[in-house]
Amino acid sequence: MEHTMPQRAVSEPITIRTAKVAEIDALAGAMDRSRNYIVNQAIEQYLEANTWQMERIRDGIAAARDGKVAPADQVFSGIAAKHGWSR
Repeated sequence: MEHTMPQRAVSEPITIRTAKVAEIDALAGAMDRSRNYIVNQAIEQYLEANTWQMERIRDGIAAARDGKVAPADQVFSGIAAKHGWSR
């Protein structure tokens, strides 16, 4: 399942308080980008990662409700076998 983030046609100004201004500005300077660009990229990556994670959690809960589960020992043994680890 591919996840998509809603796209806003118009951006809206917001105010944030952070102790990371120096770090944001240093990164912006090193990348020759604006503070706004760095903050927006950070927010976008955070939302993408957390949306993906929430979708996986939702899918896992649905699979468990449908009885699509395996005992932990079986899962760990399969992982160990795949990587040639002895258990």
